[in-house]
Amino acid sequence: MWPIALGWIDFEISVAPDWDRAQVCRLARRLGYRVVWPDERAVLAVADQVRAVGADAVIMPEPGHLGPLELNRVMDLADVETVSPRLSFARWHVAGASR
Repeated sequence: MWPIALGWIDFEISVAPDWDRAQVCRLARRLGYRVVWPDERAVLAVADQVRAVGADAVIMPEPGHLGPLELNRVMDLADVETVSPRLSFARWHVAGASR
């Protein structure tokens, strides 16, 4: 079974959401993730959506699709991957590690 990645696109930022979605899916396949997309009507914060679907990563088109505070919250739960520029951010806390 493949690990889950939450695909995330901020539609207020994206100028080509279909292209962004395709790029996120392509990167997810290359990294070995199964992508799940949030319900477009969802009002939960991204971090809460990550927790709800049990995602191991969030994949988004570019870093600007998450603000710094939400990125910090997400990184408590999951890795973050961006398509362009190609960046990887490891989650802050690994299970079993002490704080």
